[in-house]
Amino acid sequence: MPTTIPAAGTVPWRVHGHVLQVALVHRPRYDDWSWAKGKLDPAEEWPVAAVRETFEETGLVVRLGVPLPQARYTVLEKDGVPGDKVVRYWAAQVTGGDGRLVNEIDDVEWLDPRTAHDRLDYARDQDQLLALVRWHQAGLLATWPLVLVRHARAVGRGSWKGSDDTERPLDAAGRARAVALGPVLAAYGVDRVVSSPSKRCTATVQPFVDEAGVRLRTRPGLSEEGFADDPGRAVHHLQRVLEKGRPTAVCSHGPVLPALVDVLAGVAGEAGAADRSVLAAAAAGTFDKGEALVCHVAGTGAGARVVAVERHCP
Repeated sequence: MPTTIPAAGTVPWRVHGHVLQVALVHRPRYDDWSWAKGKLDPAEEWPVAAVRETFEETGLVVRLGVPLPQARYTVLEKDGVPGDKVVRYWAAQVTGGDGRLVNEIDDVEWLDPRTAHDRLDYARDQDQLLALVRWHQAGLLATWPLVLVRHARAVGRGSWKGSDDTERPLDAAGRARAVALGPVLAAYGVDRVVSSPSKRCTATVQPFVDEAGVRLRTRPGLSEEGFADDPGRAVHHLQRVLEKGRPTAVCSHGPVLPALVDVLAGVAGEAGAADRSVLAAAAAGTFDKGEALVCHVAGTGAGARVVAVERHCP
């Protein structure tokens, strides 16, 4: 049976002179035109690999947007054994980089969709292009991420010797998850973090805050205690995030998050059935410790709409 080879990539896009354009890469080894992509490193998460591979092949720093259809096909590995390659793709906006080609690529071209469709060498790559064009035509391609994070595993209440539960720290597995979570948040371009002041929440996002150099804002209304006193405060904080429309991570607790997910589910009418099912499951309380629920939002304030959802679990 073929082994599974996980890979990830992006379709960078821009609107240039009122015309949608996408970036294709040329690989001299195969003399083909395709999307920037590559295999996951050991223990690497899919969105992290997508951003890394795009930079390594194009010199462009990108922020992931809505997920696109995955590709699945058989390849021969170096030992001649067939492998089942699975590539996950995202639409991506360029946020930096000098475009210097650094790895296996000798050309990058920005093309309009029709020209790109004709240039692509593999029919399977057209699926991502067509999906991206549909998002654009619907006016939903330009999104920003709102990431709900449940704090990572903490020392159990029964094992905690302190008198103040808000000071209960992460355990070893929780600390490891906090470190792994940072690159995931970075892949979506998060530049604002709002958290419960409880130590198990702030410690979950602290590695990302330190690496990204962003400010950590704490809100008592996102804590378990604050939510028990007034559930409306947590919802208010989420609504403020929707009004600002900035790439934001919100870290809170298991009892609090379903109320926040309910708000997002209420503005997810344009999301697909699978996305709404993910929100329904999260609202029902199936939110893993250390999970990041990425909601792709189009618009802000009263016009905000969740159009796609992803779960990234430990």
